[in-house]
Amino acid sequence: MEQSELQAVGYCFESNSSCLKQVRSPAVYVVMYISAVAVVMLTVCGNLVVIISISHFKQLHTPTNFLMLSLAVADFLIGAAVMPFSLILLVETCWYFGEIVCIIYKILFYIFTSVSIGNVAYIAIDRYLVVYYPLLYSTKVTVNVTAAVILLIWLISILYNFVFMYFNGNIGGTEKLNICLGDCVLFVTKGWVIFDVLCTLILPCSIMITLYFKIFIVARKHARAISSVTEQMQSADGGNNKISPKSEWKAAKTLGILVIVFLLCLVPYYICSLALENVDRSSLVLSVLSWFLYFNSAINPIIYALFYPWFQRSVKLIVTLKIFKIESSLINVFSKHI
Repeated sequence: MEQSELQAVGYCFESNSSCLKQVRSPAVYVVMYISAVAVVMLTVCGNLVVIISISHFKQLHTPTNFLMLSLAVADFLIGAAVMPFSLILLVETCWYFGEIVCIIYKILFYIFTSVSIGNVAYIAIDRYLVVYYPLLYSTKVTVNVTAAVILLIWLISILYNFVFMYFNGNIGGTEKLNICLGDCVLFVTKGWVIFDVLCTLILPCSIMITLYFKIFIVARKHARAISSVTEQMQSADGGNNKISPKSEWKAAKTLGILVIVFLLCLVPYYICSLALENVDRSSLVLSVLSWFLYFNSAINPIIYALFYPWFQRSVKLIVTLKIFKIESSLINVFSKHI
């Protein structure tokens, strides 16, 4: 028993201050790397297609789509700049990239995650304004206003997370954490954990749930009104067909998936953060839970883009390289014949 346990543990480096390393079988390494690479590729490619589609086709240059573009950029950067390092840390249980890269990795992880959450929350506000104040939205919420809001979200996320890292000793003060060689630890005090949960989980979740609930109520009323008018028209024509309010069910399905996926991806990580004094990025439990955050970045293109027919047509134009033709940016992606 003791011998098998010793075989399952090694050292990250040949040094007295080296961290312990969990040694896995070759089959487990292969499965973990293939699974992690698949998630990374899905995140990078999915969000890249969204970025190209909205950036290239002028017909898609709307305030709501620019919010989706900002979200896709944040999720793309998570997949390209953060996930690969987290992948290696999860599989190898060792950090091989040095202290400076560790600091950059932690900062980027929290900045891009905060930006992603901020964009998701503001998309809820944007759709609320569309439903409740359509006239005000069409005149006041312009592309320039949305661009300013997006810039503000990025600036606040960057500033907040630099302050968050600095005052918790993760920038220029890691020597006091007394960590071993081969570890990349995020140290957070209990007070900051609670404050961070309030700012990056409870507040945006409250906004999303409240606004989407109101949007659903309005969508349901509109669907019933339309259904009632249609039934009256059919009755006048002598028709007996029942009308199914598809828009009501579509709204319920889309909003339900959006909120549930968002909560399932974020809540487990933050609950674990509250339960720990030091958020150790090399711990297996927290590393696995962090991949729920990454999965949210991977699934966002599906939730916010694949539900729209124009996205499917944009993918077709990109794959067939038609976007390189002259004036391809003027193609009507809302048309069924392209």
